[in-house]
Amino acid sequence: MTRVLSRWLIASTLLAALAGPLPARAQTIGEKLKEIFSTPTPTPHRKKKSAAKESPSPSASVKKKKKPTPAKESPSPSDSPVSKREKKNSEESATPSPTPSATSTETPEASPEGKKPGTPNVNLSPEAITGFENYPPKVQKLLTEALELTTRNLDYKYGSADPSDGGMDCSGFIYFLLNQNGLSDVPRDSAGQYVWLRRAGTFEAVVSRKDDSFEFEHLKPGDLLFWTGTYSVERDPPITHTMIYLGREKKGGGRVMVGSSDGRTYRSQQRFGVSVFDFKMPREENGGREDGKTHPRFIGYGHIPGLQE
Repeated sequence: MTRVLSRWLIASTLLAALAGPLPARAQTIGEKLKEIFSTPTPTPHRKKKSAAKESPSPSASVKKKKKPTPAKESPSPSDSPVSKREKKNSEESATPSPTPSATSTETPEASPEGKKPGTPNVNLSPEAITGFENYPPKVQKLLTEALELTTRNLDYKYGSADPSDGGMDCSGFIYFLLNQNGLSDVPRDSAGQYVWLRRAGTFEAVVSRKDDSFEFEHLKPGDLLFWTGTYSVERDPPITHTMIYLGREKKGGGRVMVGSSDGRTYRSQQRFGVSVFDFKMPREENGGREDGKTHPRFIGYGHIPGLQE
């Protein structure tokens, strides 16, 4: 019906155009037809049917889903605090503990004497010794250097002859001191130093057990003093200890000596290390009887070659 009506309107329009006066229109039939057909025919209004909603394509209808936020993951065993502690503990248990140095709890091998607690080292000034100013110059120099070593708080250190090690043993003290004073032929151990003076013909034996024995008539400051039996040793001769005689202290008048020891006394108190000590005869134990034990025994002294000149 709509199409028929449309065609009728076109035909009516065309006839009316043809019937009009040609001069007034001043148009040819061809031009009129061209004008009619060039004008768009209005499209008749059609009632739109309510079309069912088309299902949108998946790509258009589905909204872009947000990437789900992953739930917090449970910490892995290596990240959890508990496993960290376990890991640390397992690492600690797997790592061997450092072995304590033997020197921290034990004396050196072959050391007959060990470090023991005691009162501080003793040092004296040369002026504290009776008649020091009258000593021969070489003796003064030697003993001044020996007394200076007592101010360094050095320990008794078995096997050492160097104060830079923190300590020295008895013969190491003598060896270091005499070398510092130009005596390069000094043996290192106490037995060798004893033999050195015996060969030089300057050794004086002491048999008496008394401090005032006539055998001390030739004892001079700077002489080396020798003991046996301060510890058990298989040695020939069995000399085990040596020190240097200082003279008599002004205060009290007692004989004093200097060197390194692991327990000799000064004014009845034990000292350990490089220090000044009292020079006294060892006490007789058990009436002098042999009881299978070693007992200290002073055996004599000797003049250092060339020192008294």
